[in-house]
Amino acid sequence: MPDTATATANIGVIGLAVMGSNLARNLSSREGNTVAVYNRSPERTDLLLEEHPDEGFVAAGSIEDFAASLTKPRTAIIMVQAGKGTDAVIQQLSDVFEPGDIIVDGGNANFQDTIRREKALREKGLHFVGVGISGGEEGALKGPSIMPGGSVESYKTLGPILESIAAVVDGVPCVTHIGTDGAGHFVKMIHNGIEYADMQLIAEAYDLLRNVSGHEPAAIADVFETWNSGDLESYLIEITAEVLRQVDAKTGKPFVDIVLDQAGSKGTGVWTVQNALDLGVPVGGIAEAVFARAVSSHPEQREAVQAIVESRPDVVAPAAGTSFEDDVRAALYASKVVAYAQGFDAIIAGAEKYGWDIDKGAVATIWRGGCIIRAQFLNRIVEAYANDATIPSLLVDPYFAKAVKEGEAAWRRVVSTAALSGIPIPGFGAALSYYDSLASKRLPAALVQGQRDFFGAHTYKRVDEPGVFHTLWSGDRSEIATEPSTH
Repeated sequence: MPDTATATANIGVIGLAVMGSNLARNLSSREGNTVAVYNRSPERTDLLLEEHPDEGFVAAGSIEDFAASLTKPRTAIIMVQAGKGTDAVIQQLSDVFEPGDIIVDGGNANFQDTIRREKALREKGLHFVGVGISGGEEGALKGPSIMPGGSVESYKTLGPILESIAAVVDGVPCVTHIGTDGAGHFVKMIHNGIEYADMQLIAEAYDLLRNVSGHEPAAIADVFETWNSGDLESYLIEITAEVLRQVDAKTGKPFVDIVLDQAGSKGTGVWTVQNALDLGVPVGGIAEAVFARAVSSHPEQREAVQAIVESRPDVVAPAAGTSFEDDVRAALYASKVVAYAQGFDAIIAGAEKYGWDIDKGAVATIWRGGCIIRAQFLNRIVEAYANDATIPSLLVDPYFAKAVKEGEAAWRRVVSTAALSGIPIPGFGAALSYYDSLASKRLPAALVQGQRDFFGAHTYKRVDEPGVFHTLWSGDRSEIATEPSTH
């Protein structure tokens, strides 16, 4: 493996596992890019060069040679495991880079870590950019959706490079400068949270079609293929049909029947829920998707409950005169609207808390291609924010409001049928409850406030006059005006 001390590369990649290698290949395939590559284990660098000898990579045997091979301002994308590994590479680069150079973290980092790292490197005169990259291994190679944060100044150098490798929809690259410091990784986190919700809703739709309609997986695949030609068109609907058609070579059974029903997660869904709680934003659809995976991953609890349950409800026949398949499609679409609305609510709240100027329409635009949640549906979100950038919820947008209204009866029929049949639908159910909470003129939160004031003097407000009040519950139960509780 040759070393070089000549600055010929305009971009470098550190970390050459599958994602890093594919990203390096994507970069090298675009006109105007010369790519320097480095990996802590030189064997990975050697393998990349052997398998792709015509890519024109500039290989480095040390971090010093890697830095020397980059033209100024030096720009390096780190593609290593999040956490301590990323911090170690950042430290190495900061030792050999100079003020004005750009260090990019392209992994699934926690945005709080990105904020911390950006601040520390800024003090050294270096630019640090957290970049969310969605699309998996194929996206990294052929064109992902890219969500960069960092300074406006760094994006002047980095932007054209990222635009050269991003997915393109309607002539528009699926990349935009999200905002400063951790904004890119924050939006990528929300993207992944929405992805959790979308997958859970699709899985519930499958479960309903199988257990209520009695369809076999291949027949459900046909249903999903039909849905994919309409307003539910998306990458996840498309691949769901492919998964349901797959037959296990060993047993001849449907693939979905030989897979253990325990779903894991890698943390970003959990981060979304945790940060939404901190921001005070309800993301029940995403949370229930995370919890559904957690429930599935506790077989000992499931088995214990199943052992004491003597009987389960009989499956209830769908309402006469209705198409259950059409009802499930409508319920899926309405629940999907809720999940995306909650995700964008979290983006809005995060932008306000951390001082980011995030263009919601631009986010929806770059999610239309390259990423896992790419869908026709996102064009409607782009239009919604183009019509009113300050809309309080996507559920208020005329198009989505009409779609939910038209599907509401079907949505309720599906949730009712599932509940009466003992079929778990945490995603559909949570989405409908959220919608009902927003639509109800009065909520039982009034009673909750009364309870809080009784046991903790947390105070309350009245509907008929301004101010904050407390009832002397342990005394004569008279009401006094007071300052609001801070607890």
